[in-house]
Amino acid sequence: MPQHGGSVQQGFREPTPGLRQSPGRAVRASWTASWAWRSLIRAGAIAILFGLFLAFVGVGTAVQGGFAMRAGYLTTISLIGVTIAISLWRLLEQRAALANRRWLIAILVGLIQAPVMAAVVWVGDAVALHRSLAMDEFPGYLLISVGVSLFMNLIVFLVSRERVVTVPAPITEVRFLERLPAKLRGAQVWAVEAEDHYLRLHTSKGQDLILLRLADAVAELDGIEGLQVHRSWWVARDAIADIARGDGRATLTLQDGSQVPVSRTYAKVLREKGWM
Repeated sequence: MPQHGGSVQQGFREPTPGLRQSPGRAVRASWTASWAWRSLIRAGAIAILFGLFLAFVGVGTAVQGGFAMRAGYLTTISLIGVTIAISLWRLLEQRAALANRRWLIAILVGLIQAPVMAAVVWVGDAVALHRSLAMDEFPGYLLISVGVSLFMNLIVFLVSRERVVTVPAPITEVRFLERLPAKLRGAQVWAVEAEDHYLRLHTSKGQDLILLRLADAVAELDGIEGLQVHRSWWVARDAIADIARGDGRATLTLQDGSQVPVSRTYAKVLREKGWM
């Protein structure tokens, strides 16, 4: 059974990084954190290029005139769309249920954005052409907007893909392991029991005595997930095979069969840490 977690000196320190060596952990930069000036410029450039593309193929508006007029109008619309998309992305990524489903965010943003952009283009065309709004035209604008919005958010999704950086997990040096007698080297420390001026070591390879104060041992056990559960006992969490309660007190049974009393002083800490 691997030792891990972080020891808790006197039962009050928070768990520290694990002793066992893991291949690494994936660290993802959030959309909000990574959306710096460079990303904004890139998104703006995409919006401008998309507006120019629409103007070139003559799709997306009823506005007439030369290429420059169409390009200016459609580029403005495209920039508005990107601004709305960025705002929606940031808003939806704060939802815990969507944190790791960016593909779903892209779809939701596209669907939410579509009617807004349909209205923008619908009104924009009416103003540019000096005509009144016709409700029967809006469904056509909405249909086109759904396709364009979903396409644009697919582009946003691809451009802003999070980079996964593998960072080696730190290996915590447990100083106490250097004190293990030769016959216990490489063993997993299950518990440390104070006996007068000595400590009895309970390990996966058996027991032995060393000369050391319990307080000093607890300090050096930092790096193994454990707690001091009694004035005479420190126990590793992985060593616990069973927990029994009775007469207002708890008793821990270790993997080697040892019975460890839990004093009232430390019982509350064990409950707070979720051990009991």
